[in-house]
Amino acid sequence: MAWAQTTSAPAESALPEISVVSDNKARSYTATSSSGATRTDTPLREVPQSVRIITAQQIDDLGAVRLADTVDFVSGISRLNDFGGTWDNFGIRGFSSTDMGFLVNGFPGSRGYNPRRDTATVERFEFLKGPASAIYGSSEPGGTINIVTKKPQFTPRNVAEVSAGSAGLKRATLDSTGPLTQSLAYRLNLMTEEGDSRSNLLSNRRSLIAPAFAWVIDKNTMLNYEGEFLRASTPLDRGLINVRGVLGTLPRDRVLNEPSDGNMNMTSNTHQLTLDRTLSDNWRARIGASYKESSFDGYYTEAALSNPLDANNRTLHRTRTWRQLPSRDVSLQAELEGKFHTGSIGHTMLFGTEASRLWMNTEILRSADMPIDIYNPVYGATPLTPTNRTSSSDEYQRVKAVFVQDQISLSPAWQLLAGLRWDQYNQSIQNRVGGVTNTSQQQSALSPRAGITYLPNAWSSLYLSAGKSFRGNSGTDVNGRAFDPQHSTAYEAGLKLQTADERLGANFALYDITKTNVLTASNVVGFQQAAGEVKSTGFEADVFGQINVNWRISANFSWDDARVSKDRTLATGTRLANIPAYSAGLLTIREDALPNGSRYGIGGGVNYVGNRSGNTADTYSLPAYTIVKLLSYWQVSKTVRLSLDVHNLFNRNYYTGSWANLYVMPGTERSIVARLKLDL
Repeated sequence: MAWAQTTSAPAESALPEISVVSDNKARSYTATSSSGATRTDTPLREVPQSVRIITAQQIDDLGAVRLADTVDFVSGISRLNDFGGTWDNFGIRGFSSTDMGFLVNGFPGSRGYNPRRDTATVERFEFLKGPASAIYGSSEPGGTINIVTKKPQFTPRNVAEVSAGSAGLKRATLDSTGPLTQSLAYRLNLMTEEGDSRSNLLSNRRSLIAPAFAWVIDKNTMLNYEGEFLRASTPLDRGLINVRGVLGTLPRDRVLNEPSDGNMNMTSNTHQLTLDRTLSDNWRARIGASYKESSFDGYYTEAALSNPLDANNRTLHRTRTWRQLPSRDVSLQAELEGKFHTGSIGHTMLFGTEASRLWMNTEILRSADMPIDIYNPVYGATPLTPTNRTSSSDEYQRVKAVFVQDQISLSPAWQLLAGLRWDQYNQSIQNRVGGVTNTSQQQSALSPRAGITYLPNAWSSLYLSAGKSFRGNSGTDVNGRAFDPQHSTAYEAGLKLQTADERLGANFALYDITKTNVLTASNVVGFQQAAGEVKSTGFEADVFGQINVNWRISANFSWDDARVSKDRTLATGTRLANIPAYSAGLLTIREDALPNGSRYGIGGGVNYVGNRSGNTADTYSLPAYTIVKLLSYWQVSKTVRLSLDVHNLFNRNYYTGSWANLYVMPGTERSIVARLKLDL
């Protein structure tokens, strides 16, 4: 994405110093610009789109170790089925964030199978609300999360942190950066973690190595490499069995798999290479490549997919399952950005092209029945060998695209944005269950977006925007034809406020989204058709930043009416599963100096999540909940900081999400986490 160039005062023959930096101010929850929203470095108040950025300071205040630890403080984000705690899945304005829901520095980051996102390498999370297909291609219309990673710096710095928690958490990180030569800088992030599971029958281990290098080839050219190598050994913890929609019948630490199964093994290896070139004062070029391969494999004993619970409501039928889910994702990008005028009208033009290739393999085998009593579980059943192959497939996706965008400055008060992207999407699938079948499809889509922003003064802006997005549907209909892709149309109106010192900001947005060609039941049993429709209408509010020298705040509220508007089997108005109508969050921190000159911070967070449908048919509900956390730290010296946090202070029993009629995911019990940070 964008990189900043600053010139020091070296000898005439020396290269200028170039630092890759974020625009976050010290001890602030605000950011003034985002490269993710427009793929250009644009002031946020000029972007006709709601963008909420979780800065490095807020990540630090929360003690967040996962992306999931931050989403409760962003409006319109809800937790969905996270595949047993093994990957990230959130609803953004009612629509799942899987597939293209995540970007890493503007590259696809969530295709295939990916471990949950760790914060060890993260500079900030950019929550880009609304459709992103006009600049990023296939995606859901609710929004996209762009993860901006930490960049190499030419100023030496070393930060180490260790954490320990009452739930068995043990974690250590190291962030080291500095120059290797006058023109080459490095950054190395390391992380190791274990523990922090909901039961002593479950264990968790993770490790991360992330090297990065920035090479200033000359004063106009930078080559940047970033690698990330993550290893995880984690349980496929689906949660608690849903006992006919009656929640709370099982304790939240109840485990119904076989502990002897061990953990799932997950790997993720990512390489990103970008070359930025300043062509003149007004033109720049960028080319980049990303390669990611991941794997997910292991045994797990889980509920049978059909009729898992006996009529006695206590005997659970289980199968021992073996999974192997590898994937490879390659992406290439090229961009040309220019600034010029036509008369009195200013333009920031962006031209780009992309190509990508994704391969995913799925191998799943299941065993015969291994029943267990959910109220009095006895572990140690003889492990059965999975022999029933329920999934065996290879899927290839190939995409090529071109796009153009013009940010037009009509006057100091009026800004116009218009963009258009063309994608050609090819998919081929070989299915080897019940014989070998091969299916393929080729689809193309035009994705436009337009918006206008009015800036009446230096502290506010109003905007209107509209956009379209698409996402491919996998599979074929009763006639063997590929499904048409899903298409979405979204409208948004908003107000943005920002104080003169840019330390306190607010976003308010109204939106209306319609998605068509959603897969629904066909009139032929066992088949589907692309004929469904869902809608999401809502209001969001976020307030964030520095109130004064002592207080930081982050507050959010959302109302989201996400519902079925057309379906063969579901009633019109059925709410989408796991999406609350109302949710809110508040985080406040007070920081001040002690008599001895050291500083302290104390505060807390409150999150409210309303009732949600537990499954697609809305036959049971997940109850509303409110949880509280306490946060505190003592800045002992310039280099030493101690923190103590209490999560789920009142030890509420709550459920963060569900998986159809089978499982509900319990929230974590009260835990205390202590952290020591050394900044050298």
